Amino acid sequence: MESDTSINSASDIDESVSFSHVTDVVKRWTLDFLFISLCRHFKEDKFDEFNETLSAFEAMCQGWPLRGTLHDEKMMIIAFLARVLHGKQLDVQFEEDARVMPLMSAAKIWSKLEDTVADDSLFKDITILLLVQSVAVCVEKGQISSASSVLKWFENNHGFPQQNFGVKLSTIVKQRETYHPFFTSFSFSRLLETVQSYLEDFLAMNSSDFLLKAATKVVQSSQSMEGVEDTVKEDSSQSETTESTEDRKKKENTVCLRTKRKLMPTKMTELWKPDSCKKAFVAIRRISESELSRITSQKSVDTTKKNQKSRKAPQKWTPQLDKYLKQGVKEHGQGKWSRILMDYDFEGRTGTMLKDRWRVLMRAYKVS
Repeated sequence: MESDTSINSASDIDESVSFSHVTDVVKRWTLDFLFISLCRHFKEDKFDEFNETLSAFEAMCQGWPLRGTLHDEKMMIIAFLARVLHGKQLDVQFEEDARVMPLMSAAKIWSKLEDTVADDSLFKDITILLLVQSVAVCVEKGQISSASSVLKWFENNHGFPQQNFGVKLSTIVKQRETYHPFFTSFSFSRLLETVQSYLEDFLAMNSSDFLLKAATKVVQSSQSMEGVEDTVKEDSSQSETTESTEDRKKKENTVCLRTKRKLMPTKMTELWKPDSCKKAFVAIRRISESELSRITSQKSVDTTKKNQKSRKAPQKWTPQLDKYLKQGVKEHGQGKWSRILMDYDFEGRTGTMLKDRWRVLMRAYKVS
């Protein structure tokens, strides 16, 4: 009955309302849900989930172009978050100009999001953090010339938020002080935390979470139904134990003449795979012993070549890689291997490899 009602209501909507208008609402709700998911992944430091959802959000924005101030703001916010997320990866390019690094591109977008920030001090703090970290990342990577270029770019395009700000940063770059207190106070982790607080304020003022609320109700109702089913099963089991032996015998002797109607056949056929109904046809011919030995030897040679190609030479840990590892642990802490991988180029190594190398260094008393 419930399914029939939903079908009838859907047909009523089709007749009374333009389906294109309904589709636009669904598109907006879907994009809003993806927007909230991306903000949530960013706030919870779930960067892998962020990248996965980002590809879906980008595809839907390209396939479903929508207009509106709020929609444009959300697209710019996600673009800003993506650039901050890849802020320490200097080889990632978001602009046509290869000299514009991710955090520099984030600063360009952030200047257009000033109207979305309720607190002027918060907008200024993020502006300063983007500037300092754009320079600090280059210094950490040993790219001093790039750090000087970043300062010139900010001076020409945005200017400096405070007097003598550029002079102070320029002095730090010339001295090549990677762990200068100025960089420490305006660290990358502080940038992430400040952006997260901005997202919380924006979502509080623009809570377009209709699809999220609807999905939450469905989950809650399904959970409550599971609880009712469990209660019914317990009651039925208790009632069965209280039944008398005579009642059970009567039920066993009673013949049920009513058959249960099946809505779907027991044997399901693959309707969308017509090729699966065809029988395989195998041609067999006689093979001589010499030909059989030739084929066998050829297969063994191919297998050997394949194994040789798949094997990789063991990668050695260089002093520079050990230095990156020590710096990463010092900044993020032991166990934050995925975050450390984002900061430095470890030549294809995984978080597990970083953990194993750290154990080796500890056993050798090279780190504490």
